[in-house]
Amino acid sequence: MSENKLHVSSSPHVRSKVTTQSIMLTVIIALLPATLFGIYNFGLRALMLVLVSVGTCVLTEYLYEFFMHRKITVKDGSAIVTGLLLALNLPASAPWWIPVIGGIFAILIVKQLFGGLGQNIMNPALAARCFLLISFTGRMTDFVVPEDAFGNVYDTISSATPLAAMKAGEAVDLLPMFVGNIKGTIGETSVIAILIGAVILLATKVISPRIPVAYIGTFSVLVLIYSLATGNGFDLVFLAQHLCGGGLMLGAWFMATDYVTAPITPKGQILYGCCIGLFTWLFRFLGNSAEGVSYAIIFCNLLVPLIERVTRPTAFGKGGKKA
Repeated sequence: MSENKLHVSSSPHVRSKVTTQSIMLTVIIALLPATLFGIYNFGLRALMLVLVSVGTCVLTEYLYEFFMHRKITVKDGSAIVTGLLLALNLPASAPWWIPVIGGIFAILIVKQLFGGLGQNIMNPALAARCFLLISFTGRMTDFVVPEDAFGNVYDTISSATPLAAMKAGEAVDLLPMFVGNIKGTIGETSVIAILIGAVILLATKVISPRIPVAYIGTFSVLVLIYSLATGNGFDLVFLAQHLCGGGLMLGAWFMATDYVTAPITPKGQILYGCCIGLFTWLFRFLGNSAEGVSYAIIFCNLLVPLIERVTRPTAFGKGGKKA
């Protein structure tokens, strides 16, 4: 018998051609529609913030690993994804040093000091955004649009986002919120662009629909219950405005589904999505802020170990009753 017919190796024996690099590349491609629309909608300043954010994240990861004599991992694309997500969560009016500080915080503090990719307990981009919101509230909530895609100045007065206007009791138009011609961060305004990216992620099976569907579904049910309880009836337009406003869609499809900070068990993913939907509703409707997606996801990131513990499936041969 030929020795070449039998190959014995250590586990794992189930293999896949999917790599971290291929997954990150797919996520980058899925983020392109929202990124390109943000650059079109907010002008060249948005492009500058995207480039600075991505460049800062990649450079920070490279320098840290170089000086700490660790394996250089910038080629896996995870730092690019972090920088891109951070940029899409910034207002177009942010100064250049905002993504620099945010990128360093995301990569150095949240990612590398916890052990690198796969060890961080929070989504680096969202953690950086929350850090920037707390540290530079004025800069992070200044949604002035300095120029359009052709460099023409058309708005020099800061005004409220649709969510803030709704919280103040003002009427908002749903169609611009769906298309993306509204005030907001660079990547969160166009629901159409985000959904195109979501289709790419689902079609390539990079993400499972469990978390986004549980998140959006739980939030929708709570919004409709709130609408009924406040005497506004079964207001689907009100629900659609909350789904299209702010960072809910971007958070649901691109940040809540982060492999590292989301549960790995199917039941845990559903429970995790429900928790994010609950906390997003609490922050938006009972809190002072009109938003709440970032804080909801970050808070639920910290609950993942507990969620996985209570949803861990029973191992084969254990837990059954004796005959």
